[in-house]
Amino acid sequence: MARNSSYNILMYSHDTYGLGHIRRTMAIASNLREANINILILTGSPIAGRFSFPEQIDFVRIPGMIKKTNEEYLPLSIKINSRHALDIRKNIITATAKTFQPHLFIVDKEPLGLKKEVLPTLQWLRRCRPETRTVLGLRDIMDDGPTIRNDWKEKGVYEVLETLYSEIWIYGNREFYDPVDEYAIPESLSRKMHFTGYIPRRIPGRKAVKKSKIKNSVKNGEKLVVVTTGGGGDGYAVMNAFLAMLESGSAPLPFKSVLITGPFMPLEKRKEIFERARQLGVKTCRFYEQMEDILAAADLVVSMGGYNTICEILTQGTVSLLIPRENPRKEQLIRSQVLHRRNLVDYIPLNSVAPSILRDKILSLLNNPEPYHEAISRFQLTGIEAMRRRLAEFRNGKS
Repeated sequence: MARNSSYNILMYSHDTYGLGHIRRTMAIASNLREANINILILTGSPIAGRFSFPEQIDFVRIPGMIKKTNEEYLPLSIKINSRHALDIRKNIITATAKTFQPHLFIVDKEPLGLKKEVLPTLQWLRRCRPETRTVLGLRDIMDDGPTIRNDWKEKGVYEVLETLYSEIWIYGNREFYDPVDEYAIPESLSRKMHFTGYIPRRIPGRKAVKKSKIKNSVKNGEKLVVVTTGGGGDGYAVMNAFLAMLESGSAPLPFKSVLITGPFMPLEKRKEIFERARQLGVKTCRFYEQMEDILAAADLVVSMGGYNTICEILTQGTVSLLIPRENPRKEQLIRSQVLHRRNLVDYIPLNSVAPSILRDKILSLLNNPEPYHEAISRFQLTGIEAMRRRLAEFRNGKS
């Protein structure tokens, strides 16, 4: 054991431009902490400080980077060379690991980290702390199979997974989508893979929902539709489509709308959305910290289908309509199709969205939610339970 007989968990979340990674990491950390467990999160999220961190959980902020393309990243705030910013991040990550001396190191999504920034830390742990468990945590779907296979082959990811990771946690259900087949995982690696199931989120009590400012603005018997695009960096198209639907009707629709743009929607786009919503009498906000409360209060959620939002929606048992993006990754589209086949969500491809189609779909879901409620009520999100069980096995010295 390390100093003070504590068990140290280090978590890495590269967080270039969005909320999904830090919210997923926070959800896992909050549920893995125990009396003598310390959890330290390495994150590049510019809004990490806006979240409430429970006792025994803290974070180290590394300089933020913004994604321009799948391969190009620029410093988010400081005006320095990209390579220098990445060197700073890499040095902070390595120094933190050497000082914190984790028993468990969980890397979110990127096996090598952003631009291979986690590779030196993984190599140091293998060389100097071979007893440390190293885990790669992957969401249910990363992208389509050919894209991931080519990317991992080009970057040498398969070799890193073989030599530097103890195991791989898949935060999804294998019967829904099987990355072993899709990503051509060799047998030696498939033995390291543990399918945890989806990660549940906090379920607010009825009092919290009733006291919600959003819920209080809805009249008795009035339906509430919440539109959210996660971080919002690429959420304008969905917000625009929803407002265009409201603007195209001659009569008011029989529901109340709330739009949450996300903190990363470009300023000019956000100003436009806020102004159009104001003219329609639609409530809009940039960031909503207690997303669980508003999703539980909603009768329908319209979103893009990111992993984090899906987990939050399914936890609350709320019917949802997805409008997934298809670029730069197809994971949202694939997830929408996979979950739609099981009646857990409905979806419209982004290139098929038109005011009349969106209006008809929303009204249909509000008027006939039972098939979705029935499927969602049977669905179990087992992610936290599975991870707790695995952590207990680690601490008891089991493989």
